[in-house]
Amino acid sequence: MKKLYIGFFSLLAICIGIGMFYFSFYRQDKMEFPKDVTMETAWGKPYSFRNMEPKVRLLEFMYTNCPDICPSTSFQMKQLKERLEKDGLFKNKVEFITITIDPTRDTKQVMQTYANMFGVESDDEGWIFLRGSEEDTKKVADAFDFLYRDPGNGMLIHTTLTYFLDENNRVIATFGMGEKGFDKEKVYKEIVKEAK
Repeated sequence: MKKLYIGFFSLLAICIGIGMFYFSFYRQDKMEFPKDVTMETAWGKPYSFRNMEPKVRLLEFMYTNCPDICPSTSFQMKQLKERLEKDGLFKNKVEFITITIDPTRDTKQVMQTYANMFGVESDDEGWIFLRGSEEDTKKVADAFDFLYRDPGNGMLIHTTLTYFLDENNRVIATFGMGEKGFDKEKVYKEIVKEAK
């Protein structure tokens, strides 16, 4: 019986290792924005993923009714933005993109209010807040293997990752979300290294 447990857990560890390798090295390199999707900013402007300026980007998926992990991540991104502004990198070489995974509830006005909470007053500040149709939102999320589901109560269950993209819009790193998962110092160092 003991050998059976050891065998099972060894096999499980190997499978997890293969999955992590696949995501970290193989699949991550294939992640990019779908070129055929245009979303809407919180201020109503169209935002196309087709001809994006060459900048490094930090991508966050969230929803405004999220009770903890989403606003915590956005708050840390705000602090990161302020630091990058002092370095002269934000907006010029670095852009943040926040996409709601709940576009039905997160209307333009709701997204504007959410953006304002983090000091963003317009689309021209280097931090873009986006919403799209349910179909386009799923298409973008699927491109990054970001999973989410509404169990029916409006409290979405979702992957807890943010994505760091190079100037060619390819994912080069992923970071966690929330107070413990989003290591602001590590993210800052990665952004500065890539943006300079």
